[in-house]
Amino acid sequence: MFNLFDNWIVSADLAKQLLEQEATVLDAREPILKWFCRLPKAVPVTWQEFSQSHFPHKGKIIENNTVLTQKLRAIGICQDKPVIVVADPVKGWGEDGRIVWMLRTLGHEKAVFVDGGYRALIKAGINRVKAANNPRKTGDFVIFRRSNWEIQRDELKAILGNDNLVVIDARERREYAGKTPYGEQRGGHIRGAVHLYYKQLMDKQGQLLSRGEIVAILHQKGVSQSTQIVSYCSGGIRSAWLTCVLTKLGFYARNYAGSMWEWSASPADSYPLTKN
Repeated sequence: MFNLFDNWIVSADLAKQLLEQEATVLDAREPILKWFCRLPKAVPVTWQEFSQSHFPHKGKIIENNTVLTQKLRAIGICQDKPVIVVADPVKGWGEDGRIVWMLRTLGHEKAVFVDGGYRALIKAGINRVKAANNPRKTGDFVIFRRSNWEIQRDELKAILGNDNLVVIDARERREYAGKTPYGEQRGGHIRGAVHLYYKQLMDKQGQLLSRGEIVAILHQKGVSQSTQIVSYCSGGIRSAWLTCVLTKLGFYARNYAGSMWEWSASPADSYPLTKN
């Protein structure tokens, strides 16, 4: 079996081999795409299923482990079986990265997403099926939460300004500059945050840039191998994808899942934003 502990992102060819060994497949694409062009044995999922339901905490993982365990077992998540998450990196929002980040944070050590997503898998020879009803087998996953790859609002506030910290805003430039198209109560960005739209790290086909290209981009933002990185976006989706990529490359990266939905809803005098 392949060592997936440190490998959060896999090539389509490796994913195909894992599929042949009965890995669990989660399809995180838009519902209409899942219906017409399904992957064999894939279970359709959304990140919202496993997140808190109300603003301003909608980006955060459900806190109740009993509820979360039931949801994860219902979609077939097993303790020792690899989980492959597939999305559309070109048209999507990093949903595959969000689900992988969530599973890793909850203690699953073999959750990965496919570099290039659905298109890459089809190109690698995975056959599509139409409107297949795949019976779900109940999983046996046991949650063991890990704080390695996440950070909470007040912990982030406490370390802002530290010399070895880089905070990355993974949203679009317009959001960083103050626009609020996705429900933030205040516009702007966390003071000191640098802008790095997460899709800058992939090509037009949704494939990750080379390690050298990504490292060069990060260096321009003041990030080195020894830097502590915290990423955020609107609700911790795009920034979760970025956290997966950074972790795969060996950086110390954490996702602030509450992100701007939570931060902008907090008192402005304690949780300020800037547009400069």
